[in-house]
Amino acid sequence: MQFTRLGHTGLTVSRLCLGCMTYGVPERGAHPWTLDEAASRPLIRQAVEAGINFFDTANAYSDGTSEEIVGRALRDFGRRDELVVATKVRYAARKAPNVGGLSRKAILFEIDASLQRLGMDYVDLYQIHRWDPHTPIEETMEALHDVVKAGKARYIGASSMAAWQFAKAQQVARQNGWTPFVSMQPEWSLLYREEEREMIPLCRDQGVGVIPWSPLARGRLARPWGEHTPRIASDVFGAGLFAHTEQADRRVADALALLSAQRGVPRAQLALAWLLRQPGLSAPIVGASKPEHFDDALAALTLALSDDEAALLEAPYLPHAVVGFE
Repeated sequence: MQFTRLGHTGLTVSRLCLGCMTYGVPERGAHPWTLDEAASRPLIRQAVEAGINFFDTANAYSDGTSEEIVGRALRDFGRRDELVVATKVRYAARKAPNVGGLSRKAILFEIDASLQRLGMDYVDLYQIHRWDPHTPIEETMEALHDVVKAGKARYIGASSMAAWQFAKAQQVARQNGWTPFVSMQPEWSLLYREEEREMIPLCRDQGVGVIPWSPLARGRLARPWGEHTPRIASDVFGAGLFAHTEQADRRVADALALLSAQRGVPRAQLALAWLLRQPGLSAPIVGASKPEHFDDALAALTLALSDDEAALLEAPYLPHAVVGFE
């Protein structure tokens, strides 16, 4: 395993982060492809044994059961002082007053609920799961600062939003002496590169760690174009991300297939290797529902692409509408 620092912090993270949305009680979430605890535990153990120390979940994944399963597995398979556990706050399992969002009330309630489900005294990285347009950012940042000062989180991070929103949040934190964000989770892959325009350069300039979600475009970069899986067929959110870009995306997929044939290397390895070579990247968030998914992710760490090969993969890309901020 390779390791790096998360942005300009002293926190050491593996160059692969295991995304844990796949793990939870299927009946408690919106994803029929979610793996239950018995199926999840061997994969989490495989990640730990492969050297992955960075795990990303959320309070909203399978109604919190992802946190429960991940917490129990990490207690059994890892050492807490070596692990970096990240979770998120914003979304809620039900609609009710003060449930969800990024108000002070919601944040202080949800961090305690997440820690109880994880069975941990603290999380290493507490992230806002998108921007909340209904709460002043000053309220959100002060509450997150108080979570850190209470010892319930070591660092805070953010996820997909406009670059101006992220810059505003950082400025508010600095002006008030509050804890700033140390990481950003943007969508980033060969099929979605819009964050390269503003957010990624901002993070590089400010020393913010970049941990992209959906680096394989919800599996579209891991298999022949048009080949569907149960997850793709039922992934309503993912379908919305790529609903109007199929023709443009097909050209990128064709370039990936060509290079895969030339190199004799699986598509997934090449797509991850392309992302891992990008400056400022800390760790892509990879999902794993089968043991062989780790094989591709680990192989990508040492797979070198030439500049010409990278250019081959990048050339067919066309601008996309900005999505994923909801």
